[in-house]
Amino acid sequence: MLFRNLVLIGAFVVVCALPAGQAAAKDEAYEIAVVNKGELRSEVYESKGLFSGLFGGKKELLPETKELDKALDAKNKKRRFKVKESFEPQSVNYQSKYRRGTIIIDPKNKYLYLIEGFNSARRYAIAVGREGLGFSGTATVGDKQEWPRWTPTKDMQKREPGKYGRYKDGMDGGVNNPLGARAIYLYQGKRDTHIRIHGTNQPQTIGTASSNGCFRMINDHVIDLYKRVRMGTQVVVL
Repeated sequence: MLFRNLVLIGAFVVVCALPAGQAAAKDEAYEIAVVNKGELRSEVYESKGLFSGLFGGKKELLPETKELDKALDAKNKKRRFKVKESFEPQSVNYQSKYRRGTIIIDPKNKYLYLIEGFNSARRYAIAVGREGLGFSGTATVGDKQEWPRWTPTKDMQKREPGKYGRYKDGMDGGVNNPLGARAIYLYQGKRDTHIRIHGTNQPQTIGTASSNGCFRMINDHVIDLYKRVRMGTQVVVL
């Protein structure tokens, strides 16, 4: 028999199912679900002091983000998705006229490139959703969030009300959220395009044209990209 503890910590909730009575057997599973109910941006959470003032400080992850990342690691240990070698993030030859740090998205071939130099880029495999397929041109990174909340579009709610209607007020961020571990929000000027580069709870869709969403990445890969991308970064969708 199990009893539940519900603990609210800052912007997220930890729900733990714990064994009642004596200690559980060695192989008994613990259910741990962590969700984000707010907005997490570790880039504004930096160490303070003289050296940080001179050199910009060391960026740290928020405690809430760390806890959610641990939940993802625990999930991956139980059932890790096997990624194709060609889908792993890697530096490749890539000639481009764009400056270092620019993101290039190639929806047709299902790859995202982070320009590293004149002849090289870091390549990531992506899935392209309906919203992503309908967008092309340039944008900039206008926001970045860790373990973001998600609200299905009105079109999605209308198409499949039984599936998406219950999330009309949003779904808390967490390992089961479709936006995954990180989201990079694309803006044109001050206008949110509602196009995101984000993680996913369906890694098997990577390399495909998925039915919904923008530009999906495997969670570990979008975490890697997120760390390398600054606010204001130019994004080019071919």
